[in-house]
Amino acid sequence: MRAQLARIDAVLVQAVIAAALSFAHLHDVASAAGQDGWKAWAYPISVDLLLVAAWRRLRTGDAKAAGWCWFVIALAASLGANVATAGLLDMGHVPAWLRILVAGWPAVAFLGGTLLAHSTPTPPDEVREQDPEGVDDQEDAPDPIPVLPPPPAAEPTPTSPPPPTVAVPAALIDHARKVATEHHARTGTAIDTTTLRARLGVPMPMADAIAAQL
Repeated sequence: MRAQLARIDAVLVQAVIAAALSFAHLHDVASAAGQDGWKAWAYPISVDLLLVAAWRRLRTGDAKAAGWCWFVIALAASLGANVATAGLLDMGHVPAWLRILVAGWPAVAFLGGTLLAHSTPTPPDEVREQDPEGVDDQEDAPDPIPVLPPPPAAEPTPTSPPPPTVAVPAALIDHARKVATEHHARTGTAIDTTTLRARLGVPMPMADAIAAQL
């Protein structure tokens, strides 16, 4: 983590130094071209903002051609100012064409920034609903679903006669409920008929009748 923070800090320091030098070079060129006072300080901000807006469009927008166009223009302005201050240009006698470029830069930057900031990006492709009137009934209509005849009714299966009713005393029912409650509290499951019959010691038909009433 510390090594990563060190790398990030080094990159930030390098970016700040480069931005400060480029800012100073742009200010010097603008000042030499006759833009004095606050105007000379506004030119570097204008160039850097256009460069950032073009880079943001390249990263997030869809109009890649416009982004690259304004990115190259802003990069040329920044790079040209940095190269011009390296001794290749007489800052005391700036040529007329450079004065014209510096004077016309605000209009160019305003146009580029407006186009980059307010142009509507192309929305993602969405599934469009088909127009019912434009669909060809012969080609796009789904195949009809065949109607199958209803299956023949199943013959009723003979049911076995109900078991004979066994009379169970009420006291035995109460005792069986206690046994079932104890079994559920101990095991967490309902008591089955076989276990109930073993606990009560009654015949199986009577155990069935007791289980039916629990």
